[in-house]
Amino acid sequence: MPLILQPGTTLIAATHNPGKARELVALLDGRFEIIAAGALGLPEPDETETTFTGNALLKARHAALLSGRIAIADDSGLSVAALDGSPGIFSARWAGPTKDFAAAMAKVEERLIETGSDDRSAWFTSALAVAWPDGPAVVVEGRVDGQLVFPGRGDRGFGYDPIFVPDGYSQTFGEMDPARKDALSHRARAFDKLKAALF
Repeated sequence: MPLILQPGTTLIAATHNPGKARELVALLDGRFEIIAAGALGLPEPDETETTFTGNALLKARHAALLSGRIAIADDSGLSVAALDGSPGIFSARWAGPTKDFAAAMAKVEERLIETGSDDRSAWFTSALAVAWPDGPAVVVEGRVDGQLVFPGRGDRGFGYDPIFVPDGYSQTFGEMDPARKDALSHRARAFDKLKAALF
């Protein structure tokens, strides 16, 4: 029997970040009632997996098990070709406990200079997982490729957006109108796959 999400279902967003919870609501076209795991006081699991899909699945399963409801989770990050795919799943951790992404972007630039490479190609990955409390789960992945620019440009978006220019565009994600970014982002691509699988 295929897994289907009915409109109006309450989903637990496996995040303690209110901004990410709001983004999930927008991407889901308001079809579902979303409650953030943080609002329910659910603890965050240790992200022990080695891939985006593994961590998204781990977070969704953890929230579904503790809440007894269907949960949705996202794991995403920036991978840099010349840094062998780093920071990758450690993207948020490079920003430290205070989530200082200016420091994280400076670290990316510093590491690139150390390599001596002129290669500035990079990609964003987003893995999305939906898990049911009784076991089944669906996980999908979206990716957008681009080039890094330094210094960063723009103050829209979040995370590494100011240093990332998607292929085929001249603006960074940090300069783009949010609706334009949302239409072509890694998260939007993953959501398209999730919608095709579940709605």
